Amino acid sequence: MMESKPELFSTVLDHPQKHEVQILYTQIRRDKNNKPAFKSYSYNLNAHHYFYPASTVKLAAVIFALEKLNDLKVKGLTAQSTMLTDSSYQGQTKVSQDLTAENGLPSLEHYIKKILLTSDNDAFNRLFEFIGRAEINAKLRKYGLRNSRVLNRLAIGDSGEPAKHTNPVRFYNGDQLVYSQPAQYDPKEYPLQLSNTLMGKAYLDSSEHLVNKPFSLENKNAFSVADQQSLMKRLIAPEAYPANERFHLSPSDYKLIYTYMSKLPIESDYPKYDPKEFWPTYAKMLYYGREKETELQPDLKIFNKYGDSYGFIIDNAYFKDTKHHVEFFLTAVVQSNEDGIFNDGKYEYETICYPFMKNLGRMIYNYELDRK
Repeated sequence: MMESKPELFSTVLDHPQKHEVQILYTQIRRDKNNKPAFKSYSYNLNAHHYFYPASTVKLAAVIFALEKLNDLKVKGLTAQSTMLTDSSYQGQTKVSQDLTAENGLPSLEHYIKKILLTSDNDAFNRLFEFIGRAEINAKLRKYGLRNSRVLNRLAIGDSGEPAKHTNPVRFYNGDQLVYSQPAQYDPKEYPLQLSNTLMGKAYLDSSEHLVNKPFSLENKNAFSVADQQSLMKRLIAPEAYPANERFHLSPSDYKLIYTYMSKLPIESDYPKYDPKEFWPTYAKMLYYGREKETELQPDLKIFNKYGDSYGFIIDNAYFKDTKHHVEFFLTAVVQSNEDGIFNDGKYEYETICYPFMKNLGRMIYNYELDRK
């Protein structure tokens, strides 16, 4: 399909290794009882070829945080309970208010909204601290996501020993303490068999000095394309899995995730977003790229979690068009870093990555419109 449209894809297809392309497309067929069956097609898929997953790991945190809440079975503890984060180790920070919430207070539900609407980094970090590093990685294994790991918080330079320590957290309903979780420590390392963890020819260090050697991503989060889509399939179509293999989520949990994973930033009042900074299609890389002035496809809903960092653009999506009876899963990664220097902020997002993701999503959607 891509080869039939060289005007859209030749730039990337001519250099698939250079651009780190991996694609997984899964068709959905439903029987007379509406039970889904999946048929997948892939391009360049390799679970051991590393790419930086960036914010795509946040979807796992959203699911596992709600699962933990349900597993705890603490009377009165809900996703709406006020969540106060303390600190107990170097570099940790506290949270006692959230002025983007209607009541001005932080909660798991509000963090989840911020993650799914605009990929808020601090919101993910707070879920990471609540779940705990050991539990996140145990859950990945439980659900068969064996080529993935979540080792650290995002966007705060979290690594090494500090990443193994997570903050104490307390939950309140009004003035009443309903649950207190002490600080946690996870000594494990979670090694994976990965190639391509040394990238480029140079990088800028934290002092913005050029270091003339490859950039190492050896001890970073990892989330393979197949694992990302596996997580999405189990989330969107739990009925395709035996009851004991489904996520431990309530109907209200699913509703919360589905609502905010498909919602546009401009449709949210709490948090309220500036449409100049977070335009309608801001988070929908597949199908819309990052175009600000673009017409919305009125029949299409996209449930997704994207990521962008170090020149990588990743999107993990479920497309649903009820009017035309179209639904499918599409997960893809592409990268561009022409100068081979990392951390310099110079990546070809606008000319290579965003157009590729937009064209890929539209091509598959149009194909699905005609598929019987």
